[in-house]
Amino acid sequence: MHTIRRPAVAGAFYPGSRQELAENIEMLLDAAVQDSDQSIDQAPPKAIVVPHAGYIYSGQTAAMAYARLAAARQTIKRVVLLGPVHRVPVRGLALPGVDAFVTPLGEIELDKAAIALLAGMKQVVVSPAVHAQEHSLEVQLPFLQSVLDNFKLVPLAVGDATPAEVAQVLDVLWGGPETVIVVSSDLSHYLPYADAKAVDQQTAQNILGMKVSLTHSQACGGTPVNGLVLAARKHRLHPMLLDLCNSGDTAGDRSRVVGYASFVFMEEASHVRHT
Repeated sequence: MHTIRRPAVAGAFYPGSRQELAENIEMLLDAAVQDSDQSIDQAPPKAIVVPHAGYIYSGQTAAMAYARLAAARQTIKRVVLLGPVHRVPVRGLALPGVDAFVTPLGEIELDKAAIALLAGMKQVVVSPAVHAQEHSLEVQLPFLQSVLDNFKLVPLAVGDATPAEVAQVLDVLWGGPETVIVVSSDLSHYLPYADAKAVDQQTAQNILGMKVSLTHSQACGGTPVNGLVLAARKHRLHPMLLDLCNSGDTAGDRSRVVGYASFVFMEEASHVRHT
């Protein structure tokens, strides 16, 4: 039997109709290319960190990173997607136990071969319940479907885990140019505008400084971000901040805001594998 994980937040966090969603993402990506101060056609990143709020709040920030993947549209065949759990707590990193995820843009097959590589890792569990209502992974899928051609997915909902446990999983799945890592995380939550700007600026500096010390008050996806940074150190990636803002800058009031940032992690030129 072919099992699928159906959308939980289509029509809420992003448009629920195929055409409206496709047009929305095209508009966000076009704006990201226009706003970019560097060539989008440069080498694609090995990993990105992107926010996961509703598209009217953080879609433009996320698009800044996704636009960088388009240059590898035909190269990237595997997406390792990590995001924090918001509804169902879990120890470790949870796989969904299904064959595919579905969005209004179509079906995404899970990468069974990659998932098999995780067998026996004590920090990896299978839990359909963890994924059923989780938005942190789902909101990234339409962007991925828009900037990549044919790819398979390894979706991991990250709960209580150490940076080392996350980094071990990333090491197993690291691969070459065919694999990209996407980490989903918002920054501070519900601070006044000025306070949020100060906190988020410090958080961004910590990530750029490759510090493995993010707390959940700094970033709801602090656990997978810390794991990515630890793995990025080992693999000699260097991070770059593309955008930093909050909901007070986009579509919300400024009394209680949520922070958003997008980062790319690039391979050193000498370590990029040429095909």
